Amino acid sequence: MEFTLNIPEELAIRLNLVGDKLPQVIELGLRELNASSQTGLSGVTQILEFLAQLPTPEEILALRPSEELQVQIDALLEKNCNCGLTLEEEQMWKQYEYLEHLVRIAKAKALLKLSNQ
Repeated sequence: MEFTLNIPEELAIRLNLVGDKLPQVIELGLRELNASSQTGLSGVTQILEFLAQLPTPEEILALRPSEELQVQIDALLEKNCNCGLTLEEEQMWKQYEYLEHLVRIAKAKALLKLSNQ
């Protein structure tokens, strides 16, 4: 698809240096823009900050991903089923898997703590 865009001359010079990587530059820029304007990645941060506060076992068992984080995870799952993930998306998916692993460990320990009371 052809796309025409008016940009400052200085930016045009810098973009000429990356030439064939322009689609990747735009994709990465859009992701950065989306990450800063949405709470998808901050949802991960929120969970880690929550666990760092040493919550009660009941609070840990009640922990659920934010709506934004769940939407982002669901989108990656759907894209993986339909057309596959990019390298960056695969890395993001691995981070989500590891985060889920940590939350499951925390929930298992919380359940054990409650059952021993």
